[in-house]
Order: sequence, then structure tokens, then C-alpha cells
Amino acid sequence: MNIHLIAVGTRMPAWVTQGYEEYSKRMPRECNLKLVEIAPGHRGKNASIEKAIEDEGKRMLAAIPKGANVIALDEKGKSWSTLQLSKQLEGWLQQGSDTALLVGGPDGLSPSCRASARARWSLSALTLPHPLVRVLLAEQLYRALSVLNGHPYHRE
Repeated sequence: MNIHLIAVGTRMPAWVTQGYEEYSKRMPRECNLKLVEIAPGHRGKNASIEKAIEDEGKRMLAAIPKGANVIALDEKGKSWSTLQLSKQLEGWLQQGSDTALLVGGPDGLSPSCRASARARWSLSALTLPHPLVRVLLAEQLYRALSVLNGHPYHRE
């Protein structure tokens, strides 16, 4: 199974790339983490934020692999503990199809992305910077997989 992290934003700071890659490279082949970067919609003095979000959403939806289980990262979604995430991951692995995690840009996800998602997941009640979300997601997915595999990385 592949987990496709489909995220708005390109040209991340080095610390984001390094942090993401540190955890994504730890993932085994049977649960590969792939980053798909989506160019942000145009934002400027006279630009429409709604149009930018809509454009990002169209590109995100086009990047979702056919048959993938779609999860939207959304502050209004359900929060999962590490053990709950490991159960979710176990279910995704058992399904055998790829999973796509959608991370919106600075103004959030488009309504079409939210509507296409099977579930909405909130990482925190806090507002997190989108670059940090990439690192946090990669680490939490690695942690959840370590729980499933009985690896001592996660401690209760």
C-alpha cells in the first residue's frame, strides 16, 4: 500500500524537507509514504481566495490515485490518539488500496476535497503551519506503524 500525502505548497524550507524525509524513509515498502506537492493557487492584491482554494482543490483531486481511500486533514475533523491512528492504519493496510491524505494550503481545503473524503482527521485543535503538518504526519504515521509492528519507538 502507498500513502499519498497530497499537500498544497512547494519550495519548503530545508528543515521541513529533512524532517519529512527522515520519517518517510523509515516506512517499509509495504506502507510507502509518497509526497505529492500541489502548487498553491494565485494569491495577490486583487486575487480571489475562494478561486485559489477551488483551483488547489481541483489539482488535489486530480492527484488522487484511482480507488484510493481519501482522508482530509481538517481542523473540524475527528482527532485520533496514536493507538487509534495505528488501528486506522491497520484498516487501511487490510483494505489493500492506497490511501490519500489531503492537506490544504494556507486557507484550508476546498469544499470539493472535503466532500470527496471518506473521513476527516484533525491533528490538533491548534492551528498548525502547513509545512509543519508534513513533518508531523510523517512522524505520526511512522509511530503508528511501529505500534502495529511491536517496535519500541512508541512508548505508553
